[in-house]
Amino acid sequence: MTDAAQTTFRSDLLAGKVAFISGGTSGINLGIAKRFTALGARVAVLGRDPEKARRAAAEIDAETGTEGAMALTADVRDYAAVEAAMANAAAELGKFDILIAGQAGNFPALALGMSANAFKAVIDIDLIGTFNLFRAGHQHLNLPGASLIAITAGQAVRPTPMQAHVCAAKAGINILLKTLAIEWGPMGVRVNGISPGPIEGTEGMARLAPTPEMEAMIKGGAPLRRYGRKDEIGDAAVYLCSPAGQYITGTILDVDGGTGVANGRSMPS
Repeated sequence: MTDAAQTTFRSDLLAGKVAFISGGTSGINLGIAKRFTALGARVAVLGRDPEKARRAAAEIDAETGTEGAMALTADVRDYAAVEAAMANAAAELGKFDILIAGQAGNFPALALGMSANAFKAVIDIDLIGTFNLFRAGHQHLNLPGASLIAITAGQAVRPTPMQAHVCAAKAGINILLKTLAIEWGPMGVRVNGISPGPIEGTEGMARLAPTPEMEAMIKGGAPLRRYGRKDEIGDAAVYLCSPAGQYITGTILDVDGGTGVANGRSMPS
């Protein structure tokens, strides 16, 4: 089965918008940053490694033919560091129209095979980090009309062996964003989540499907019979942040090729 063609949007769809993207130095979130920049947004990407953040910003500018992607460094588990990074971004780029919490930690391990510290690390990066970003970022939002997105995962609603830490963290993110959608909606803030399925070229899939046999098994369990692409997650984010999604809040958008509804069941090819 062939991949779908890349979606074409009007090139100025996000012109004048400012986007702050945590985890934007690699993988899915770097893909989102590139998509937003190509559509006219000014983007700041946040990561823990200063050199990786600088490379990501340079890559965004080079691939989109633009200048000015901003590289920031902070550990999302450190509220004060997140607050300082966001203040720097807002001072340079202006108030945020879009804020994406995309940072994540993951490794396959049975519950009895991981330490309490390992479990806590994923909770702290994913769940506490998302709260820190949204809470610290609120003061810098361009209101009304700001759009917040948390990158979650199917493990939030599907118990998955060797993923107890991720299941717990993502389930927390899902209910957090729905609660914030209620609390912040009257202020003109929309809060949604994107739940990607298996996405090609990501560190996560390299860890979870390290062999051709495992890759074939995962693709075979997806009704669309393929991995998703990073630009397809970017397209979903564009939809939620654009005028087309202005009446959507408190929603988890599954972008997973049907893997969630199939739940391991597959039709003959």
